[in-house]
Amino acid sequence: MARCLIIGCGCRGQSLARELRHGGHAVRGTTRDPTRCADIEAAGGEPFVGDPDRVATLMAALEHVAITYILLGSASGAPEHLADLHGTRLQMLLERSLDTTVRGIVYEASGTVDAGVLQAGAQRVRTACVGSSIPYLLLDADPSEHDLWLSSASGAIGLLLAGSLELRSGRIDPPGSSV
Repeated sequence: MARCLIIGCGCRGQSLARELRHGGHAVRGTTRDPTRCADIEAAGGEPFVGDPDRVATLMAALEHVAITYILLGSASGAPEHLADLHGTRLQMLLERSLDTTVRGIVYEASGTVDAGVLQAGAQRVRTACVGSSIPYLLLDADPSEHDLWLSSASGAIGLLLAGSLELRSGRIDPPGSSV
C-alpha cells in the first residue's frame, strides 16, 4: 500500500480519499482553508493546510508520499491566476517533487478550467515526469460524471504502482472509452 497526497482535497478529493483508504492506502489531503480539515479527516485523510499558489507551503505535505494527485482541473479564479496555477506553480511543484519520495503523479487534465490551460499543464507534467523518470497519468475523466471520475481516479494508483512501461506515461479515460 502507498501513501497518497491529494492536492485540492475538496468534495471530489474527499470522495477519492475514501476510496483510497478503502483500498488500504494512507491519504493526506490539502486545503487552503483550515476550517475544512475536519471534512478531510472525516473522509479518512490526514488534513494538511497548504496553498498550491505558494508551493513552499506544500513541501512538508510531500513527506513520505509515493503518489501525488494534483486535482486542480476545476479550480476557480481569474484566467491569469489559473494559467499560473497550471503553469509556473505546477512547474515548481513538479521540480520540487523530484527531491522527495514521490514516485508517481496523477494530474487532473479535465475540468472547468480552460482546456488550453489544462493541456499546457498536462504537457508540463509529461515533460517533467519523462525527464525525471517518474511515472505519471493524466486523469481525463469528466469531473461532472462523478462515478466515472472516481473510478478513473481511484484506479490510477494501481496503474502507477504496477509499474508497467505501457502505463508509465498514459492517460486515464473513463471506463469503456477509447484511448
